Amino acid sequence: MKLAILSRAPHSYSTQRLRAAAEQRGHRVKVLNTLRFAVDLTGPEPDLNYRGKPLSTYDAILPRIGNSITYFGTAVVRQFEQMDVFTPNTSNGISNARDKLRATQILSRHGIGMPATAFVRNRADVRPAIERVGGAPVVIKLLEGTQGIGVILAPQAKVAEAIIETLHSTNQNVLIQQFISESRGRDIRALVVGDRVVAAMRRTAEGDEFRSNVHRGGSVEAVSLTPEYERAAVRSAQIMGLRVAGVDMLEGNDGPLVMEVNSSPGLEGIERATTLDVAGAIIDYIAHEVAFPDIDVRQRLAVSTGYGVAELVVHAGADIVGKTLGESGILDRDITVLTLNRGTTVIPNPRARQELHAEDRLLCFGKMDEMRSMTPRRRRRASVRRLPKGAADAAQGATPAAAIEG
Repeated sequence: MKLAILSRAPHSYSTQRLRAAAEQRGHRVKVLNTLRFAVDLTGPEPDLNYRGKPLSTYDAILPRIGNSITYFGTAVVRQFEQMDVFTPNTSNGISNARDKLRATQILSRHGIGMPATAFVRNRADVRPAIERVGGAPVVIKLLEGTQGIGVILAPQAKVAEAIIETLHSTNQNVLIQQFISESRGRDIRALVVGDRVVAAMRRTAEGDEFRSNVHRGGSVEAVSLTPEYERAAVRSAQIMGLRVAGVDMLEGNDGPLVMEVNSSPGLEGIERATTLDVAGAIIDYIAHEVAFPDIDVRQRLAVSTGYGVAELVVHAGADIVGKTLGESGILDRDITVLTLNRGTTVIPNPRARQELHAEDRLLCFGKMDEMRSMTPRRRRRASVRRLPKGAADAAQGATPAAAIEG
């Protein structure tokens, strides 16, 4: 396997360990500076240049994209994806993980346990948001902060309001999040590779510090996760589109609470704490999966006119509840069911004998007209009408403020 590690820090512990692990396994590996790529869209096929020359062929890449170059870095990763080069972390996955609000929205859609979170912008909405997440003390997070930077614990509601208003005045976007007191300044970092947790450690903050980041003086120890915590970590990484990820979780009274999913987890702390070859596990996974580069299923399947991908929900009271997939008639409508989602369980390629339950979600590919006919009727899409006579002339004479209103 010929592997490229995309990193601007070739001498960092993580990059060196990944390179050494690949070489020990007989793979060819190079560390390439992410900012020295040039996306080439001039030819008939997507291509990349590196340091001014056409890039040679690679079987796989391992992105280590820094937060400051997320936009350009994900553009380079996306170009590799278009060239059918395998990457364990997709460009969409990296982008989603970097935006704390977007990540929280995606994870909450799939029922992942998280601290109560609110996002507001208007000053009048700040105090109600603080109350909704459980009141003070409350955690305030900058949306694009990393390594504990931009994370503030406000002990009182008035202090929280003042901090949030100050940050808003400087055009900063912040999350308001419940403070999990039972975690006592501790969290768990689970290193997910593929569909399993390969290593985990508990981080404990120093003194009165509530952030447990190692570079802030926190201590680490190896920890064995319960199946509940392993499932939460693996599902979170998979939902985000990341096959190599560091999942940070708090130990809540009711189970794991996911704080963050990191697309470029550092290896030094977790390898030293667990004495496990995490870098080797990552390289082994890439070598095993390299023949199957990630593809955008919706993009690939929607190229045929009239066909597409859609999710059908089996609502309570529907006449197909209790019937098998074959009896429901779905398979007779030129529709293929790709997966059946039931709560947190995913059933791939469900058979005709699979019984349907209320609130099952079916990811389907087929004729869009057929799938539309199975959903509740909506109002017909209105046609585009002609402008009333004289409306264009009246708008042209409007004041600038009125012209941009709304």
